[in-house]
Amino acid sequence: MIQLILIGYVLTYIFASDSPYLVVLILSVMLVAASIISLRPMQHKYRSLYLKAFAAITIGGLFTLLMIIFGVLNLNPWYEAKFLIPLAGMIFANSMNAVSIAAERYESEVERGNLYEEARATAYSASLIPIVNALFAVGLVSLPGMMTGQILSGVDPLIAVRYQMMVMLMILGSAGISVAIYLILLKKGA
Repeated sequence: MIQLILIGYVLTYIFASDSPYLVVLILSVMLVAASIISLRPMQHKYRSLYLKAFAAITIGGLFTLLMIIFGVLNLNPWYEAKFLIPLAGMIFANSMNAVSIAAERYESEVERGNLYEEARATAYSASLIPIVNALFAVGLVSLPGMMTGQILSGVDPLIAVRYQMMVMLMILGSAGISVAIYLILLKKGA
């Protein structure tokens, strides 16, 4: 609760600052933290793995974020913090979780004696299970957070559905790209 209250004050300051440098700094901190946290379940943590996780989450996450801010939302200015930081948070967090699952699963598969190709395929499939399950369950089992929040704030449910579709696709895309890059980088380092 204290952490959420503190971040509320920090976000209020960031949103009021209107500084692209501050937004880029915040995004950089988010990417570094996501990279470190993504390898938490690993038994063998090497510096090179952190760099690979950072590269994968950065490339997959920023690619998706740029597509959303320029191709879907057309933000002006592009660095508008009240949009960019929450979207980046969703993208980076889901990429982080997917890379984390892939890294742990890949390590387990290699320790079992599986070759790179088998371990990679198993790790990739396992890493996307939570996101694919969420896609199947949306609307049937759960109403996701963004959609629920918009409906509660008075937005038309059909508009809320469009934004939720964007969120679900950006989460799937960024996670899939980030995991693919991470697993490719593992091959190059082997």
